[in-house]
Amino acid sequence: MFHTDPKRPGALLCALALTLALPAAAQDWPSRPVRMVVGFAPGGGTDIIARMVAQPLAEILGQPIVVENKPGAGGTLAAGTVARAAADGHTVFVMNNGHAVSAAIYRKLPFDSVKDFAPVSMLCAQPLVVAAGKNFPATDIAGLVKMARAQPGKLNYASVGIGSTQHFAGELLRQVTGIDIVHVPYKGTPNTVAAVLSGEVELLVDVASPLLGHIRAGELKPLAVTSPRRYEGLPQTPTALESGVAGYDVTTWYGLAFPAGTPAAVVDKMNQAVRRVLADENVRKQALAAACLPEASTPQAMATHVGAEIERWRTVMQKAGIEQQ
Repeated sequence: MFHTDPKRPGALLCALALTLALPAAAQDWPSRPVRMVVGFAPGGGTDIIARMVAQPLAEILGQPIVVENKPGAGGTLAAGTVARAAADGHTVFVMNNGHAVSAAIYRKLPFDSVKDFAPVSMLCAQPLVVAAGKNFPATDIAGLVKMARAQPGKLNYASVGIGSTQHFAGELLRQVTGIDIVHVPYKGTPNTVAAVLSGEVELLVDVASPLLGHIRAGELKPLAVTSPRRYEGLPQTPTALESGVAGYDVTTWYGLAFPAGTPAAVVDKMNQAVRRVLADENVRKQALAAACLPEASTPQAMATHVGAEIERWRTVMQKAGIEQQ
């Protein structure tokens, strides 16, 4: 509440004007097309989620939402673009878990991964899958742990590159189980899958969606999903937690964030629009088809999640002896 001097009526008018300006900022926004910046190439998971919500958001907000792909440096080029943009609600960032991993692994970034962003809402989360070739002896993650303990350093797991979420997910598995499996980095999911199918490596850790076809064809054997709940696309595959691997909860998540300093009324209006979009049955079907569980959040909850993810991956990196870049 504003406190004014009754002898100065002008102060009261200024206070009232300032009070009214907050909802007015939301009423006037957006006044032109909104850039939705994606840090990865078209056709990837982040791009798919961005385009899934862009059109229905545009219909609610009354202005076009233009998806702008700005790939490079693990999403940090896009993050920097948004961090430097005007805080007027006309540039929004599709943030994902790679943002938290980059904050952990890079010594210096041209932005503050927390302070330079105003979280809006989470969009959805996607499980990862620990999978093996069809002839792998173990049928679940408990069997994998037993095998790895019997032959330390003999089993390999593939990821899409050093410092990727998949790499860190494999390192977390090592840490929570105490097993010794060897990381083998590749460039992209198709190469990790090919390596497992050829027997070059025994295991891979990757997001669910690009693995489903190989799993349903019987080429890959899913040992566990890494989300807290079972994934409906693989209903017979238990979670790692169900299989007795405590502390192994990893998801690829997506959310929206404005540049820091964006008016709270604008953040709230976008948050309400996101909630309406994610409640739409057609959007939910699209998300689930992309192996992503749609779920909105408050801005505060997203901010807490991002901060916790940064600290989590920083701890994993330090325990694994991975040097900051």
